[in-house]
Amino acid sequence: MTFDPAFLSNSMLVLTAFGGAFLVALWISLVVWTYRDIRGRARDPLVQTLAALLVAVLNLPGVLVYLILRPQRTLEEEYQRTLEEEALLQALEDLPLCPGCERRVKDEWQVCPNCHTKLKKSCHNCGKLMELPWNICPYCGTPAPGMRVEAASIEEALRGLKFDDSDGEVRIEQP
Repeated sequence: MTFDPAFLSNSMLVLTAFGGAFLVALWISLVVWTYRDIRGRARDPLVQTLAALLVAVLNLPGVLVYLILRPQRTLEEEYQRTLEEEALLQALEDLPLCPGCERRVKDEWQVCPNCHTKLKKSCHNCGKLMELPWNICPYCGTPAPGMRVEAASIEEALRGLKFDDSDGEVRIEQP
């Protein structure tokens, strides 16, 4: 077996070509990866172009600089975080406030535990909670006591009232 310097030269040439092709492919893939990554992290086209150019010019050191300077979160992560913050704020805003002390109260409370302001009243017929200005119960349709009933006859208005005429005078007693 003889040693052929031309074979060694050709082998080195082929290995150098493969190594060079690998480095070029690595360089192009790093530029493409950087461009795709920055598109998911920034909307500004100038920032996207500068990041890709940084890696195109400096290659591996450019990737290291990009990794140090790139935004921490993607646009999708920022959007999700914003949605979560808005949901929390909306949940806080949905809680009613006490008209007396402006503190948060729950819907089922009748009285504010902080300032003792009356928040709701209960229906005399079904017992469910009603807002203070309501004149009729939305659950059972019973008018609040003392409220005028529209188009009611005298018999309907007097129904449920007790009369006391034991001493000769007529007095109306509410139940």
